[in-house]
Amino acid sequence: SWSIFENRIFYHLLVFLRPPPGHSFVLEQDTMRLPPERCSAVRVVLECTCSMERLMGYSLCFVHHRGNELLQDHSSLLLETLCTGSYLNLDQISIWVQTLLFAAWLRLPQWQCQRLTLLPSSRSCKFLVSSPSKEQSCTELFFAVQESRTGS
Repeated sequence: SWSIFENRIFYHLLVFLRPPPGHSFVLEQDTMRLPPERCSAVRVVLECTCSMERLMGYSLCFVHHRGNELLQDHSSLLLETLCTGSYLNLDQISIWVQTLLFAAWLRLPQWQCQRLTLLPSSRSCKFLVSSPSKEQSCTELFFAVQESRTGS
């Protein structure tokens, strides 16, 4: 959605996160019995990709080594960067997106004539773009997931 107030445009964007190959998302209900659309935790689960490995030529299943021996270290870049334990951490996701956004901004030709300000926000990513003419646009990215359906 978007709205205009004085000389500022506000954008609210919903960004769906997708698990990388070999991972899936499992939504876990809050113990306080919130409505089904509200979820307190998103667990990241490693999936066996052995059958895909044979068909597609993947080099390594996250769960098994060749010969179906379990891997000792189940870590992945996703789990280390965007999760706390086995659960997605929205604060870490927001920081990661802000870091990528700022790095991309510095590569755009207009970065010298417009100003990007990263705004504090918990569980979303907010930023403000200002021009010398005092026009501003404020964007807030909200993150969402859909529960993975195995076998689809």
